[in-house]
Amino acid sequence: MSAALDFKDVDILFATSGRNAAKLLREALAALDGGATRSDIVAALGPCIGPKSYEVGPEFVAAFEGAGDDTARYFAPSRRAGHSMFDLNAYIAERAERARVGGFEDLRLDTYADERRFFSYRRATHRKEPDYGRLLSVILMN
Repeated sequence: MSAALDFKDVDILFATSGRNAAKLLREALAALDGGATRSDIVAALGPCIGPKSYEVGPEFVAAFEGAGDDTARYFAPSRRAGHSMFDLNAYIAERAERARVGGFEDLRLDTYADERRFFSYRRATHRKEPDYGRLLSVILMN
């Protein structure tokens, strides 16, 4: 996103990609600063991998620790040695609060655990499935 974009009439901003969601939120809010008041912005976190499903390795934890913030609260022990469970939902919620948006809604929909409704590349990989579904989201505004 570029700060030069005009978001004065945007009702919905959609971001996907779990790992980059915090970055996308930060960049979107920076772009919106010219045309919207932070207290008027409502952010929503839609389906993403949930905290009981998002197992990460030590390099992921180390990258967060290197950022300087108190990030330990986003990690829980995993059953696998040397791994942790990451709470992406809590991380994004905290970032939205820190950004002082007017509201934040977390739908708490776990794409990994809810295979009836969502595709998951990670789930397909863990099961060694030959392929996985694709998801396309489209938002049209007139």
